[in-house]
Amino acid sequence: MKSYWVYILASKRNGTLYVGVTNNPVRRIWEHRNDFVGGFTKKYQVHILVYLEETNDVMAALEREKQLKKWKRQWKINLIQSKNPSWKDLYNNLTV
Repeated sequence: MKSYWVYILASKRNGTLYVGVTNNPVRRIWEHRNDFVGGFTKKYQVHILVYLEETNDVMAALEREKQLKKWKRQWKINLIQSKNPSWKDLYNNLTV
């Protein structure tokens, strides 16, 4: 069964946030961290993985990404802090 992940990157604690979706978080976050993805994350140096959620349904992942992108900034911060209160970089712990 295939998995899909919705993720949030941050530039620093309470910094600039970016919401994305992928089927391979190790590869995708690596691309962001190494500035292979042009645009927003490269421009604002948004490279710290602070939130990750998994689903087996690609449509659910895409809908969740859209939902989170519409959320107010404080709601996103609250979501991150509920799962990752220290804003620890989760990238090195990925085992997918």
